[in-house]
Amino acid sequence: MPSIAPMRKRPVNLTLNEALVEQARAYTSNLSATMEALLADFVAQQQQAGRSRQQRADACAADWNALHERLGSFADEHSTL
Repeated sequence: MPSIAPMRKRPVNLTLNEALVEQARAYTSNLSATMEALLADFVAQQQQAGRSRQQRADACAADWNALHERLGSFADEHSTL
């Protein structure tokens, strides 16, 4: 089994709702680890959303290019060149 080196960590300053932090402490003894896990999940979701948007844009461009290849450009009929 490969060994995974621990990631370097550094302290950061966050401004959070005090009441919310107190409520969260009732559910976790390690708020930093919980926040890190939630942040990692958020980043993964955003990355997936970006990949999904790119895939949709690529599909749209491919469809447009196929249409252009099949029918040509509307501007071709009106060219003054």
